[in-house]
Amino acid sequence: MTEITAAQANSIIETAMRTGTDKGFKPLSVVVLDAGGHVKAFARADGAAPGRFGIAHGKAYGAVMLGMPGSAQMARAEAQPYFMAAVNGVYGGHVVPVPGGVLVKAHGVVIGAVGVTGDTSDNDVVAAMAGLSAAGLDGEA
Repeated sequence: MTEITAAQANSIIETAMRTGTDKGFKPLSVVVLDAGGHVKAFARADGAAPGRFGIAHGKAYGAVMLGMPGSAQMARAEAQPYFMAAVNGVYGGHVVPVPGGVLVKAHGVVIGAVGVTGDTSDNDVVAAMAGLSAAGLDGEA
């Protein structure tokens, strides 16, 4: 089974942060989780709010635990809010069902997730996907 290496996790974060800076995004925070939902790496840009870890983690955690990216979680929350409320109860309130939670895949298998927060959810996805591309991994946003 393939897993996200520390080098890949750091590459994802460095590239996502650099993409945010290059594109003029607000300061980003980026977390990379393994397939079990455990933190592999995290970084918070200078100027990013200190509470951003929880948001980035919640985006990624929801993606890996549910096997669906943040965009799909948001659609599900809009269509069936009771379902996402129940899911969040199951996971101790740690799921943030919005874009910016990206599944990480290798050979079609989920090996983790990336959570990015700090700018708009759409821009958070742009940064996450750039990071995954730089690390040679596929993402589902």
